[in-house]
Amino acid sequence: MKELLRSNDPTVIAYATALLEGEEIDAFQMDVHMSVLEGSIGILPRRLMVRDEDLFRAQAILRDNDISFDG
Repeated sequence: MKELLRSNDPTVIAYATALLEGEEIDAFQMDVHMSVLEGSIGILPRRLMVRDEDLFRAQAILRDNDISFDG
């Protein structure tokens, strides 16, 4: 799996996940439950992962919808 997106904003992660699911790309959210350790203040980013073979298409989908990512 490859990291597609890292964000502190859960709405960005949810929106990106919905877009990817609409294009039949499986996405997995990591670090979702880390807020328990940080006290729910949102300083630890969540990561959105996709399969290696879906990375290029997933990046194009995010770019087309003006979601910035490292890549």
